[in-house]
Amino acid sequence: MHHVNTLSLCDAAYLAGIIDGEGTITLTCKHRGENRRPVLSISSTEPALLRYARAAIGAGRITSKACSRPHHSPSFAYVITGRQALAVLSQVAPYLRSYKLERARLLLDEYVASTPRNGRYTAAQQAKRAEFERRFFAISTRARSMKSDVQKREPSALPVIDSTG
Repeated sequence: MHHVNTLSLCDAAYLAGIIDGEGTITLTCKHRGENRRPVLSISSTEPALLRYARAAIGAGRITSKACSRPHHSPSFAYVITGRQALAVLSQVAPYLRSYKLERARLLLDEYVASTPRNGRYTAAQQAKRAEFERRFFAISTRARSMKSDVQKREPSALPVIDSTG
């Protein structure tokens, strides 16, 4: 497994903006019967942007997406999964501004604790994991748009980025 690079503050903030705009933070399973794992992906028609993300992070993969119509531009996706995705989210979360911040925080706060390393769950652990997944998927743009603006973060709470270095 490749280790995730330590991002500069500028890279972390820039990647957070890309994730807020073009990214997905979700849980998915690769094989039937498998438990869901964290996935961070960024879709784009600009391969250079995804190559930048891959180089800055130091892990993950870039794949081509099928064109559904002949007049559509070719599209690509950068994908990183599992604990590597958590390592990236831990660095970019302070800069996220969409509902994806809530998803990132929930993953960072509870995913590891609700996931036994051997993959074997007791009935109580399965119930805890199911509740975790229910709360995770309840966080969406639709759910967020129904909330009041009270939860918006003030600009003064943003981390300061030194652009000189």
